[in-house]
Amino acid sequence: MAAPVSCWALHDGVAGHRRQALALAGALFADCREIELRARAPWSWLAPRRLPGAGRAFGEEFARMLRAPPRLGIGCARRAALATRLLRERGAAVVQVLDPRIPPRHWDLLVAPEHDGLDGPNVLTLCGSLNPVDDLWLAEARRNRPGPGTLPGPRTAVLLGGPTRAVPLGAGAVAQMFRQLSAWRRAEGGSLLLVGSRRTPPVLGAAARELAEPGPGLCWLGPGDGDNPYAAALAWADRIVCTPDSVNMVSEACATLVPVFVARPDLATGRVRRFLDGLAARGRIRPLGERPEHFVAEPLRETARIAALVRQRLGL
Repeated sequence: MAAPVSCWALHDGVAGHRRQALALAGALFADCREIELRARAPWSWLAPRRLPGAGRAFGEEFARMLRAPPRLGIGCARRAALATRLLRERGAAVVQVLDPRIPPRHWDLLVAPEHDGLDGPNVLTLCGSLNPVDDLWLAEARRNRPGPGTLPGPRTAVLLGGPTRAVPLGAGAVAQMFRQLSAWRRAEGGSLLLVGSRRTPPVLGAAARELAEPGPGLCWLGPGDGDNPYAAALAWADRIVCTPDSVNMVSEACATLVPVFVARPDLATGRVRRFLDGLAARGRIRPLGERPEHFVAEPLRETARIAALVRQRLGL
C-alpha cells in the first residue's frame, strides 16, 4: 500500500489563493496533494464557521478523504479555513493562510500579511504574500523560455493589473504610466516585456498593446497571445514596473533580484496602501518616475522564512 501523502494544499480555486497554499506546501514537503474545494450552501456562505454537518460541506469524496488525514494541512482563504478545521479535528496539524475572520485559536498556526494587523501566539506575519519565486524558480523560468533573454536591454517587465475596490486604477493613471515608460525607452532604449492579468480591462489592454508595438519586446494580454510569459518576464527582467492593485503581483516582483517600481502607489487605499508603504520604507520599491533609476535591490523571500518557522513550531 502506498504511503499517505504528507501534506494537503487546500484552496477555493482562486489563482492567488492556490498559489499561496502551493508555495508554502512546496517549501515544506516534496509530496503534496492539491485539493480544490467546492463548498455547498450554507457552508459556502458561512465558512469557516463550524455548523452541524460541516463534515459534508465539501461533498462525499472529501468526507471520505478525511478518514485518512495527512500529517499537515495548509489552507488558504475562508473556505479552505473550514476544511483545515475539519482536518485538525481528525488529528492533522494545520496551517491557515490569510485572515479567516474568526479567532486564530482554531488552527495550529495562522499565516497573515503584516498589513492585516493580526496578532497572537500562533500567528506568523509576513510582508506581502507567499509565492514560489526564488533563485531556482527564476533559473527554471529562463530555461523554459529563453527567448526574452535575447531581447535588447535594459529589459523592463511591465505587470499590468486592473482596478479594484481598494485601488481605483483608471485609464488616466495607466496613460500616465505608459507616458513614463515611453520616456524611459527614449532615454535608454531596451525592451518591454508587458504582461496583463485576468483583471486587465480591454481599454487598458488596448493601450498596452499600442505602447508595446513600436519597439522590441513582447505583449501578452490573454490566451490569444499564446502561452503566458509571466514567469519568463520576471526571470529575464533588468527591472520591473507594476500597477499598484495586487499584493501578490508586487510580492512576486519583489522576490526577484531587480529593482521594482510601482506606478501611482498613491491610488492604493487601506491594507494595500499599508503594504506598499511598508515596502517603500524597506527600500524595496520606488514610485515610477519620469526618468529611469537604478538602485540595489534585496529580494523579498518571505516563503522560505515562514516555512522555516512552520517547521520549528510544528516539529516537522
